[in-house]
Parts: sequence; C-alpha cells; structure tokens
Amino acid sequence: MSGGIDSTVTALMLHEQGYEVVGITMKTWDYASSSTGAKGKKETGCCNVDSFNDARLAAVEHGFPHYILDIREEFGDFVIENFVDEYLAGRTPNPCVMCNTHIKWRALLKRADALDCAFIATGHYGQIHRHDNGRFYIRRGVDLTKDQSYVLWGLQQDLLSRTILPLGTYHKSEIRQMAHDFGYPELAKKAESYEICFVPDNDYRGFLKRRVDCLEEKVAGGWFVDKTGKKLGQHKGYPFYTIGQRKGLDIALGKPVYVTHISPETNTVTLGDEADLDRSEMTVTKLNWMKYDGVSDGMESITKVRYRDKGSLSNLYNTDSGIQVKFYENVKGIAPGQSAVFYEGDDVIGGGIIQRY
Repeated sequence: MSGGIDSTVTALMLHEQGYEVVGITMKTWDYASSSTGAKGKKETGCCNVDSFNDARLAAVEHGFPHYILDIREEFGDFVIENFVDEYLAGRTPNPCVMCNTHIKWRALLKRADALDCAFIATGHYGQIHRHDNGRFYIRRGVDLTKDQSYVLWGLQQDLLSRTILPLGTYHKSEIRQMAHDFGYPELAKKAESYEICFVPDNDYRGFLKRRVDCLEEKVAGGWFVDKTGKKLGQHKGYPFYTIGQRKGLDIALGKPVYVTHISPETNTVTLGDEADLDRSEMTVTKLNWMKYDGVSDGMESITKVRYRDKGSLSNLYNTDSGIQVKFYENVKGIAPGQSAVFYEGDDVIGGGIIQRY
C-alpha cells in the first residue's frame, strides 16, 4: 500500500471480498538522509510520510493491520547501483523493472510467508492467467492506457503463482469511482506520480553527479561526432545522454539531430538524423519466460522496446546468449539497457534486457 489510489482500492476491494488483508507499505528510499539537489522539493511517489500515513489510515479505518517494510538497504544496493552502473556503461536502465523483478516481489513474498499469508496483491494494471501447460503469465490490463504488463515481465513463476492483481479487469475511471464510493473522494482526485522514486526532481543527470565522485571531471571533454566519426563539438559527458534524445544537446547544427549511439570507451556521442535511429533487429539477454518455457526459432511476437511503445511485429530466434529479434519494419530509438517484452496478442510470452542492436 503506497498510499495512492490504486493500491488502496486494491486492499479495500479484497477486504470487501472477504480476504484477510494485511497492508504493507515499502520504504525504498530515504530523502531526509540524502541530498537530492532539489531545494524545497517534497518527497514524492511511494516514499513520503504523507503516503505512509494515508495507507495506515485506510487500513485502520477498515479494521486490518498495516506494517511498514524497510527495504532501503536491498533497494539501494541493487536498484540504485544498477541504475548508476548502466548509465556509466552507456546504456539506459529501467529501475522500475529491476525493482519489481529483484526487490519488491521477493521482499513482499518473504513478509507474506512470515505473516502466514497465501498471496500478495498489488495495484498494478495487469492480469495473471494460467496456461493449459501449467505456466502462469501476465496479460495486458483491460485499460490499455494504464496497462503495466511491460514492467512486470521479470516476475518468475513462483512469484506469479502467489500474486493477485485485482485492477487488471478495470478501467482507471472505475477505480476512481470505487475510491469515492469507499469514502475517499480526495484520494479519487489524487495526482499520480510518474517520477523515478529516488529521483524526485526528474534530474537523473544531477543524481548521477551526486552519486559518483568527480563524475563531471571524469567524462568531460568528450566529442559529439557524426556517423562517419567527424567531430561536431564537445559534449558534457556520455552518461548524460540517452538514445533518441533531441532536446538539451546544446549544439547548433542547423537542423534537428538525435543521439544515435553512445560509446563509453571513447567518450563519444554520435548524432544523426531521425532516420538514423531506425533499427531492424536487436539482441535481448537476461531473459525470463512466462507463457511458454522458451520459444521456437521464428516465432512471431509483438515486441515492445519501451513502456509507451505500441509494439512491433517481429520474429524471435534463439542464440547462445539470448534472443535475436528481427522486426518486420524498422523500429526507432532502441536503447541498450531498456526492456524488451514479447507479446502473443495481449499475453506476455516473456522479456529481457536489450543488449545491442
């Protein structure tokens, strides 16, 4: 229970259905003991005191227990270190995927076992189904504007088998109405946060500078180059750029240009036209399979390369290191480090991390 509308309605809905509910709020990051660089910036998202109090109040008012689970050490050691390391390697990480896959669900399940709970439930918009082959998998949420199946591809079978996602068959408007009907009209109007929970000012570059000693000095003096290697001007350091970026480059070339490649080894950032972002294939590693225990060569998939991506038709081929994805039509802005998720219709076949294109 983050204190937001989705997790609160999830808990109250299950409580009303007769489940014995125990509310858990996870503390992943402590802004009070860290420097965010954003003076006067309030804590946001799932980690502020107001949200903790909102979650506890809802539990108390409906007569079920509530606990705060402190996972700051686990979260920091894995999610934040991965976030920093990926940018330093010239890749673009997705910390929410990493947190769901490696931290939150495992921590919840561990506490569920300690409390003798049979299931864990979250307010994610997705559905869990079981195939005739016995495997559990995620299906897109009915509300495609809120669907979160993309960030859940890493959940393994033991986690899926004990997870309930009650909101997957509802639209967000229905959940807002439920919050109002449960007696929380202010919660129904509560704004949603899309920020990374440990970067509340949305300035990941500033976060990197604060986390890595003398980072600016270490990466200063690099060059923007074109696809032939011609120097176009100096940049601020390769970790501060992402594939597909157009704004904030601080270079005037007389036309719009985009980041098309990042090379940590040479501290160069390649710029090109929008067409230079087109890719016809990519390699995906660190796989987790859901609906099937792997795929046969040539299997057709709708492959998403980012959260808001609508997905593109592709064929999947097994390799020694993972999966080679070959698209029917070129896809723009594929970024190593991001997640690739494979769908069969609305069902998640599996997913992994984009290694290269």
